[in-house]
Amino acid sequence: MALKRPRASNSNTKNDHEMSTSRWIHETVKGSHEFKIKGYSLAKGMGVGKYMASGKFTVGGHEWVVHFYPNGNTEASKEYVSVFLKLISPGQEVRVLYEFKLLDQSSSKYGVHYVSPEPPMTGWNKYTKRSEFETSSYLKDDCLTIHCTVRVVQTHVETLQTRVEEGQQYVIPVPPSDLSQNLKGLPESGVHSDITFQVGDKSFKAHKSIIAARCPPLDTETVAIEEFDPFAFKAMLLFLYSDELPEPRELSDLDPHCTSTTIIQHLLVAADRFVLARLKLMCEAKLCEQIAANTVATILALADHHQCLQLKTACLNFAAKPENSGEVIKSAGLARLEKNNPSLVIELLKARAVADEK
Repeated sequence: MALKRPRASNSNTKNDHEMSTSRWIHETVKGSHEFKIKGYSLAKGMGVGKYMASGKFTVGGHEWVVHFYPNGNTEASKEYVSVFLKLISPGQEVRVLYEFKLLDQSSSKYGVHYVSPEPPMTGWNKYTKRSEFETSSYLKDDCLTIHCTVRVVQTHVETLQTRVEEGQQYVIPVPPSDLSQNLKGLPESGVHSDITFQVGDKSFKAHKSIIAARCPPLDTETVAIEEFDPFAFKAMLLFLYSDELPEPRELSDLDPHCTSTTIIQHLLVAADRFVLARLKLMCEAKLCEQIAANTVATILALADHHQCLQLKTACLNFAAKPENSGEVIKSAGLARLEKNNPSLVIELLKARAVADEK
């Protein structure tokens, strides 16, 4: 019987296969809603258990409303106002963190601040005593404003596919670093904090080791920060922990009207005051992108006051261009500059004269 020879192997044949890895991701999606109520004195006669509902708003793909009970939601709470958050998306279970704040209309700041109670409660029967509320500055001209911040906890699995060839070194996919996002959560959580900053009526917990490494002038037990809005200080604190410029949504719990431009301007002031050179340059770079005919005068004044020479030069060069100078002259910002800092107007005119000579 003839023996069969073994088939010769083909060295060009690839024996590769798919490899996959996965990771479980836990994150929150944050949103906020302002519920304004006019004609409170008429509403408070509704009776116990009767409520006013806000308009629908969406956070994390789910729809929510705020319920306000002017006479309490139960007999036990009839001497109080009650506030609740309600999920109205059908057939869904959602893990959520939330907080309610009342707007103090005498200072435009928020007070009566409550964070999520233990589940499954979705609000407070005794949010604030009605007799005290009605004599407070939270109620003005028969109006009140409730600010609700919602954080929806979401989880999902991320799967990564990799093709591995025979003989090839095994490749392990490495996800992007999330260190900065994890560090950003430390001040808010207060875990192991050992320093407190008091800014206006708000306090911020932090960690001396991080603050000492990033900003030595702030390294003391308890620090009262004057001439700073709370949202501006929180923006700086987020930078100290992450080395990134914060987003407006990260500060909406302190100022719902906070914009990117407002953040950068306040951060530039903070960077100059606390000698944060990198932050100051980052702010200068961002403000350079925002120079326009209606903003150049304001940015120029800010740059001059805080010795930002590159930003100041960029403003003068922009205003000196013939195609820009006409609009700059007509801007409200230039009128303010003439009143508050006429020497800068002279510099603008000199820059324009030099440009004309060229």
